[in-house]
Amino acid sequence: MSDIVGRIHSIETCGTVDGPGIRYTIFMQGCPLRCVYCHNPDTWAKDGKSVMKMQVGELLADIVKYKSYFRFSGGGVTLTGGEPLLQKEFAASLFEVVKREGLHTTLDTSGHDEIDSATKEVLKQTDLVLLDIKSINADTFKQVTGFPIDQTIRFANYLREENIAAWVRFVLVPGVTDSEEELHALARFLTTLDNVERVGILPFHQMGAYKWQDLGINYKLAGTPTPSLQETERVRDLFRGYGLPVK
Repeated sequence: MSDIVGRIHSIETCGTVDGPGIRYTIFMQGCPLRCVYCHNPDTWAKDGKSVMKMQVGELLADIVKYKSYFRFSGGGVTLTGGEPLLQKEFAASLFEVVKREGLHTTLDTSGHDEIDSATKEVLKQTDLVLLDIKSINADTFKQVTGFPIDQTIRFANYLREENIAAWVRFVLVPGVTDSEEELHALARFLTTLDNVERVGILPFHQMGAYKWQDLGINYKLAGTPTPSLQETERVRDLFRGYGLPVK
């Protein structure tokens, strides 16, 4: 188990935004989606230029160095990306040994997955899922990701059925995901998921735009503004109006 190899883009040893507490955040290499606002397009390819191939045992040896920080803050280990569910055997194995150390595990995913037996093994070792829902509207979802919405909806419902704790994250993009009708539809859908502990409304930003240029990829949102604080808070209030735990 400890010799299973994962393809890793980068590591943040003391992150604070991808789950509770202080976290050891591992950015996995490879993603099936092509989100138009992605701030990590350098993680798309399964074998990127800077990919690190690391064994579970190697990572664990580094993770335990920070164990006291994670325990003190209620933190732990987060797998993000890219898309961690492209490397299910690695994810399940890493989370299993991390949990033996008494640490919290978080999976950050788009939910674009078949939910096979390997997925279920990962989720058995997962304390919290950060589920990124790009839009509830099928046409908008495809416009944003390049793929149908069906798998993400099935994934969200599976988490509910299995009572797996989830934080939902939604990126507010002016002119793309901010339709009033679609916002209400997403809020209504989220009210059906009683396993959701938190809903995050994240304002679109341009901080990853330079990566698209460096990679020679056409960036369609170059002229798109960041939502104002007032507009972002208005949308948060909209979701709160449905009784959702917006943070």
